[in-house]
Amino acid sequence: MNAPRIGFVGLGGMGRGLVKNLCAKGFAVTVFDLDADKVADAVKNGAVEGASAVEIAAESDVFAVCITTAEAVQALALGPDGALAALPDDAIFLDHTTVSVEHVDLLRGACEKAGVHYVEAPMTRTPAHAERGEVNVLFGGETSLLERIRPVFDAYAENVFHVGPAGHATRLKLIHNYIAFSNVAAWCEGFALAAKEGLDMSKVIGIISAAGGKSGMMDLYGNLTLERDFTPHMSLENAQKDVRYYAEWLEQAELPAFMAQSVHNTYALASIMGHGSEGCTAVIKAYEEFSGVEARLKE
Repeated sequence: MNAPRIGFVGLGGMGRGLVKNLCAKGFAVTVFDLDADKVADAVKNGAVEGASAVEIAAESDVFAVCITTAEAVQALALGPDGALAALPDDAIFLDHTTVSVEHVDLLRGACEKAGVHYVEAPMTRTPAHAERGEVNVLFGGETSLLERIRPVFDAYAENVFHVGPAGHATRLKLIHNYIAFSNVAAWCEGFALAAKEGLDMSKVIGIISAAGGKSGMMDLYGNLTLERDFTPHMSLENAQKDVRYYAEWLEQAELPAFMAQSVHNTYALASIMGHGSEGCTAVIKAYEEFSGVEARLKE
């Protein structure tokens, strides 16, 4: 079987690494992004530039999107002039975006009507893992569809988890991200209070990390936060979006969303204050605006 022709839209933190690894493994990849510099970088890694998402879709066996929101994917895919209508019969629409629960049902139905397959495949880990070809892919759907798309995943994934039927991968990803970003909001609040009270921040993070407060997110970003490095490996505005989708899902499931709404409001406040394009740990700046003290390690 010939390797599939891949169209790829979205060359941000994760998409860049995925495309780089696809090209390195010999796949023919045509890319599109609104940022010309990102496209140029992908071309240097072996990709071909496409004129538009629709043009790419018309020539793809696998059409992958890795962009910001469910709403953005729908705007790109749906409608008479959308990318979905341009896809060949039996092609795959590969959705790597972290989306809402409703989105999965909407896109899967639209793909079925168009005679193509919807692959729900959110990811975990960071852009650095994407660069090294070590992301985790969560797949929801039929085993036969997973086996068809697996050679693509194998180009950039260390682990491929078959979560269950369609819809389950996005549900698990939203739960994961909510817990992760809740954790960030909690320790950023604690760091801000510790700084205001004059505690030694090296002892704060060291002792928390040696006990029950230790977390994967603190391991990744705790010291960077105290070094005032807010590089957007995962942007604050994306964290806010993911928690919003989770809170909406909770309400649809008729479960209380008190904690989720509080976490979302914390990120929303930091975004309103102008920190949305920074890393998710810039949520600490919302607390610092009120305390007047920065949480940082001693120089």
